[in-house]
Amino acid sequence: IDKDALDAQVKERKLQEAAEKARHEKFAHDMKKNDKLMCLLEERQKNEIKDMNRALTEFHKNFQKPETRREFDLNDPQALKKDRPARVSDSDPRCTISGMQKFMGEDLNYDQRMKFQKEQLREWSLQQQKDWKNALADQKLADDLYDKFRIELDRKIMEEQRKEEESRRVVCTATKDFNRIQVAELDHKNELEKAQKIKDDMDEITFLLRGDLLSENPDQAISPFGKHHVLVDRWKGMNQEQLMAIRQFQKEQALEKLRVREQERQRDAEWDRQRLQTARAQLLCERQQQRQNRVQRQDLDFVNAGLSQEQKAKNIYLKEEEYSNIPTDEFYAQFNTTTR
Repeated sequence: IDKDALDAQVKERKLQEAAEKARHEKFAHDMKKNDKLMCLLEERQKNEIKDMNRALTEFHKNFQKPETRREFDLNDPQALKKDRPARVSDSDPRCTISGMQKFMGEDLNYDQRMKFQKEQLREWSLQQQKDWKNALADQKLADDLYDKFRIELDRKIMEEQRKEEESRRVVCTATKDFNRIQVAELDHKNELEKAQKIKDDMDEITFLLRGDLLSENPDQAISPFGKHHVLVDRWKGMNQEQLMAIRQFQKEQALEKLRVREQERQRDAEWDRQRLQTARAQLLCERQQQRQNRVQRQDLDFVNAGLSQEQKAKNIYLKEEEYSNIPTDEFYAQFNTTTR
């Protein structure tokens, strides 16, 4: 280890740190000074603004009074006391329709008008009571007449109902006799229909038992177009030859499926073999690459060792140069000769 060089580097680093510290301290001192100046300037600006506002207030107070403004009459607090009344009398010409200063019931002779209206209202009330009594008397007379009319009408309705019940009783008797005759005829007709239905059912059963449908005759499914055509609604199933042909075809399908599966198994086995060969070749390539990397690492270590020896020799030369009076070029030539 070159201790002197390391000491020089430490000394230089300490000098740099001291210079950096001094520069930071100077910068901090300048910042404090600038902050004080800014505080003084802000205080001076606030005082100037305060003096300016005070002077402006004094100017408004002395030379711009509210009484001297053109619109003072709109904002005068004594305007209502100085103004004239809105209405002097009911016939005041200022009380126009658009002025909205006079409405119905706000005239100056309100008391006399209210007294007259109360008297008028009392007269109207007495007249209404008289009219109400007359109306009640008329209503009572009309109700009596209506009651008499309803009694006479009810009597006539009762008489009509009695006559209607007698006629309904006669009609019901005739209807019962007619229904009795109709029921007897309907019973006889039902017996005849039941007997005919039993006979028709027996004939139908006999026809079905002797027909081709229940006997399952296979010839009835043959189409008029040939034996290779079949009537679906009459077909009773396949014969033994057709069933044997279907079973033979199914066996062939099973064999074909087994053959396809065997081919797939062989193809999968071939793919597995190829994958194993590829993996083995890749493993060999990786091992070859590792050997090459190991050889390159050894070569690099050898080169680094040579460079280390050369660096050590150079350091020895530099130390000897400090204590020798031999010129640098001559000593370096001798050093190179010795090293070689």
